[in-house]
Amino acid sequence: MVHRYVMAFDAGTTGIRAILFDKAGGIVAEACQEFPQIYPRPGWVEHNPLDIWNTQITVAKQVLSQAGCGAEDVAAIGVTNQRETVVVWDRATGEPVYNAIVWQDRRTADLCEELKARGLEDHVRRTTGLIIDAYFSGTKIKWILDHVPGSRERAERGELAFGTVDSWLIWNLTAGAAHVTDYTNASRTMLFDINRLEWDQRLLDELGIPRAILPEVRSSSEVYGHTDESVLLGVRIPVAAAVGDQQGALFGQACFTAGSVKATYGTGASLVLNTGEKPVFSHRGMLTTIAWGIDGTVEYALEGLIFVAAASIQWLRDELQIVYDAEDTEYAARQVPDTNGVYVVPAFVGLAAPYWDQYARGAIIGLTRGTNRKHIIRATLESIAYQIQDVIGCMEADSGIPVREIKVDGGATPNNFLMQFQADLLGVPVLRPTVIESSARGAAFLAGLATGFWKDHAELAGAFRLDRRFEREMDPARADRLYAGWQKAVGRARDWEEH
Repeated sequence: MVHRYVMAFDAGTTGIRAILFDKAGGIVAEACQEFPQIYPRPGWVEHNPLDIWNTQITVAKQVLSQAGCGAEDVAAIGVTNQRETVVVWDRATGEPVYNAIVWQDRRTADLCEELKARGLEDHVRRTTGLIIDAYFSGTKIKWILDHVPGSRERAERGELAFGTVDSWLIWNLTAGAAHVTDYTNASRTMLFDINRLEWDQRLLDELGIPRAILPEVRSSSEVYGHTDESVLLGVRIPVAAAVGDQQGALFGQACFTAGSVKATYGTGASLVLNTGEKPVFSHRGMLTTIAWGIDGTVEYALEGLIFVAAASIQWLRDELQIVYDAEDTEYAARQVPDTNGVYVVPAFVGLAAPYWDQYARGAIIGLTRGTNRKHIIRATLESIAYQIQDVIGCMEADSGIPVREIKVDGGATPNNFLMQFQADLLGVPVLRPTVIESSARGAAFLAGLATGFWKDHAELAGAFRLDRRFEREMDPARADRLYAGWQKAVGRARDWEEH
């Protein structure tokens, strides 16, 4: 049988997609559905794992229907997912013991401070490439085992399984036959030794996490198992890739060589720089992570995380109500020649890279009597680009690799004003592809490689199609002055909250 498509599962934080890709790497059909967000207390964010699973299967069936094809036309399924989110479930019944604790959740912040006080920061950085923060999975697992009655004892008896969202989906797809994760997702748990490529016993002991609940760590591109016939229209399809969303975007953008970099402008933003086959450990607030593992070779990356990117545009729309639609921001920003000296620092939940200041808070600085809504809208868009500039500078200093161009994806990239301002600030070309669903495309590429649907990296690189290239138009001296003002504004917003 000649398979026509590869299907990507893209399990995001607020919505879940299924996308069919053809041999040319183009999107044939796409289905997306939001699912409920749960906020039990301030700072807590949860999902019902069954909502994630049921929504994913629903959109998978929808996308086949839209394409007018059957499951037998699908060569493989690749999974990409929101990272760091934790699910713990019963191996026998498949029932979660608690809601998924989402990457945004801050309930374990105090535990993280305790781990720092115990002197674990250097070990965590050298072993996992991460910093100690509630963002990552390890402390969330401990919280579930400590707070769900009987769960620790059941975990120690091997009755429970832990996984990030990729593991949860693959376990369900294969009807429990495969309890696996890949190197990229494992590297975000704060439990995985990225040098030796194995779970770190010291960190498991420090957090009291039984090894018995952990998934097997496999490469990002291989057949983990097949869909159970009861799951997807009676057909057994190879489940052949798992990759964290940001690493998936790096692969989907064909950033296969050391020095290539992509930026994803989503709710938050993520820059990932491919550093090749050796990890580069940061001294400037970047995270060292695994880019992917393929055919026995693991490649590494530096990542700069930004908590608030396109979410600041939603804030303009939903909270300030000064735009009707996110698309209105580009028009408004172009109605004024500059921000009239205004800077917006969108530190609504603190600042991530390179500052890692959980006590920073959002600020609008430089207001005068002449400030109007268009200045604030423009300053908000510019704040996204400034945060990217913060991270690029640190990445270049850490790696010694100059960034020559930046490939972009994510929901805010259609905003031409933002893309042009980004090119003006960085002084390097900003490349926007025709397919901006890069995470899903990366998962599809990895699954297709594992099953022979695509032959090699060269064939995938040929699938990259450029929509628009943005070059610097601004005088470099002006760009430097604007960025200096941003750094001054950030200094005003830092360490604001009482602690």
